[in-house]
Amino acid sequence: MLNQYPDSDLWEAILHDNTKAFETLFERYWSDVYSTAFSYLKDKDACSEIVQDIFINIWQKRYEFKINCFKNYLTSAARFHVYKHLRSKKTSAILYVENYDSIKIQSPSINHADANMAYLELEQSVETSLHHLPKRCREIFILSRMNNLTNDEIAQQLGISKRTVENQLTHALRFLRALLKYSALLTLIITKSIN
Repeated sequence: MLNQYPDSDLWEAILHDNTKAFETLFERYWSDVYSTAFSYLKDKDACSEIVQDIFINIWQKRYEFKINCFKNYLTSAARFHVYKHLRSKKTSAILYVENYDSIKIQSPSINHADANMAYLELEQSVETSLHHLPKRCREIFILSRMNNLTNDEIAQQLGISKRTVENQLTHALRFLRALLKYSALLTLIITKSIN
């Protein structure tokens, strides 16, 4: 029966210690969190652990959190946990080799964990920077670049003119230009290391 309730109602119930509402949100979103983590890590055990950590954290800190959009929060949380996992792997990766003579020396190639971490760091920087934009500007940017809506669709959804949408996107892109330059540099570095 709780399956029919929207996320916001379930979250309100969770804030009143309703475990059934929590289980409903878990059932609704655990596979999305797992898929997001798996798209970066390709490690079933690590992804299962990330799902568990995120939902345990939500339950334990439910009174501290302000979650407006549960799905967006979970996507960001999954990316953050992936970032933490990759970071810990990078600092603790130790290779034990029994026979060094059997190791083939290869030409330098891209370290995919480093590339994933760089991508996640950049994505985190963009998300953090977006919070400095005015609310409407940020909302339009997210609808355009993250939800892939056209300018016409955004204008219709928000009840504003297409020209306003275009102006707000121009403002957002101008604001993020320095960050996007960093992105282009990062792409160049990664591309060079592949070749």
